[in-house]
Amino acid sequence: MMSLARDWFFSILTVVAFGLTLLVFDLMGRVALLFGLRPFEWVMAWLQRSLLAIFGISGVRFDIEGLDGFAPSGGYLFVSNHQSMYDIPIFGGILVRNFPKYVAKKSLASGIPAISLNLKRGGNALIDRGDRDQAMNSISEMARECQDRKVSAVIFPEGTRSRDGSLGEYRVGGVAALMSGAPDLPIIPTVIDGSWKVFANNMFPIPYGTRVRVRFGDPIQRTPDEDPSVITQRCASWADEVLEEWSSDDR
Repeated sequence: MMSLARDWFFSILTVVAFGLTLLVFDLMGRVALLFGLRPFEWVMAWLQRSLLAIFGISGVRFDIEGLDGFAPSGGYLFVSNHQSMYDIPIFGGILVRNFPKYVAKKSLASGIPAISLNLKRGGNALIDRGDRDQAMNSISEMARECQDRKVSAVIFPEGTRSRDGSLGEYRVGGVAALMSGAPDLPIIPTVIDGSWKVFANNMFPIPYGTRVRVRFGDPIQRTPDEDPSVITQRCASWADEVLEEWSSDDR
């Protein structure tokens, strides 16, 4: 009972801080847009960094591996598993100077202070899951802009969030569209574990002291004869191996 009371107490503090931060950065983002996209990106980068810090109120802690395998700025294509909405600020808060862009549902582009603003105005790909052509074109266009501007893109090829941390099937279509739009950007397989626990109860409560692990794999260099299906499967197999390794460590 004491543990549950602790979880609830710190969760309430976290949620209040979370909401206030979104409101403040929504206003800051709208002001930054008056000065151009890059000032807006810096504001949104610090929003995501701040959200990582705020969840520290509930004792959420991070183990991050592989950051030394690529430059702390510039363009890459990150192919990752997907466990919760928390994954987006994880990427944005860690890869501050890479200014990552995301593939997200159109419905998320409204109704959420700061987050919806970032998705709508920050150069992300907003897709309609019922319209494959629109989705693929949006992803390719985002990738082209990322390559031109030397910023990064993130895709979650499972297509939906895992509710229990298990790995779903990686779909090729979105990865292929991303690769087609940015043929010069290296691909970095990425795996996240533990973020599903943060949102397992819709933040009420957040289990205090949740450990979130992130590992970035070695960059996959691009070749003229590359096969998107092979690369997608390579990223999925690697993620599965890492998750199994971490599971074995926790036993």
